[in-house]
Amino acid sequence: MDAAQSHRNRISISCIRCRGNREVVINVEGPYSKLQMLSMIGRKFIDIGANLTDPMFQGIYNGSPKHEPDIKSVLNRAWNAGLDKIIVTGGSLDDCKDALKIARGDGRLYSTVGVHPTRCGDFENDPESLLEQLKQLAEDGSKEGKVVAIGECGLDYDRLKFCSKETQLKYFEKQLHLATSLKLPLFLHCRNAASDLIDILTKHFGPKEDRRELLGVVHSFDGTSKEAAEIINLGFCIGINGCSLKVEGNLECVRSLPSSHILLETDSPWCEPRPTHAWNCFVPYQPLPSQVKKEKWQHGCTIKGRNEPANIVYVI
Repeated sequence: MDAAQSHRNRISISCIRCRGNREVVINVEGPYSKLQMLSMIGRKFIDIGANLTDPMFQGIYNGSPKHEPDIKSVLNRAWNAGLDKIIVTGGSLDDCKDALKIARGDGRLYSTVGVHPTRCGDFENDPESLLEQLKQLAEDGSKEGKVVAIGECGLDYDRLKFCSKETQLKYFEKQLHLATSLKLPLFLHCRNAASDLIDILTKHFGPKEDRRELLGVVHSFDGTSKEAAEIINLGFCIGINGCSLKVEGNLECVRSLPSSHILLETDSPWCEPRPTHAWNCFVPYQPLPSQVKKEKWQHGCTIKGRNEPANIVYVI
């Protein structure tokens, strides 16, 4: 690297102390992304939740084909941006099978097994059969080192039109027992249901002081500081993505979190970082290169309105 290029890509590092922990503040100038620079000094990053089985990555939007499948390009952009690993999220039995298939294709990919709360109606026809199939898939994938959590499961009271509260509660508890029996952590979903979620987790796992291990993560967190503290006190981490940073209240909550219990995610293709969100005053938004509308996609282009793992830099 010549002197001019070195100057364009210089990093300034200063150390601060916060709650007794040493933190590194990194200011990056030049064409390298912040994520790439952090990787260059030995930091590794994982996107703990990406819905890579979503039809958008096959070029299908609302059931209508718009372009060729481009998941390979999406993953290449993620690796080039500096991501080290990605966990592919499952939300139904078919999703989980597809997620594990994707994970098996790359040593840097992993997956989850579970049923999303809005899809718990899938259990109604033959609950024991579905639970057994989920268990077998999770067992097999775990033995391969590919399935790393049970989920995405939990509670979603914002979208009860898709699945009743009673059905969600019933099969959330079934999946908690599945995770316990397989000794796998949980990848949890919570929308407008923190009180019930915390009550159920407390009853199932008991006080945190009775154990040392972390139990999993409540992902895509958009609740309050008080709710986050209760979740952390139970032994869970908090997953942060674009939806966690929309308004000033979200930022205040994130500021209150201990760094030891924060996990990073994109929830792609959802929860896209947007320049109208509160975080933008700290990390000015720059869209992924060559963004086009889905109808005008061509090789090398990214899609407006579709999030992807390379955007995790805005969460960091």
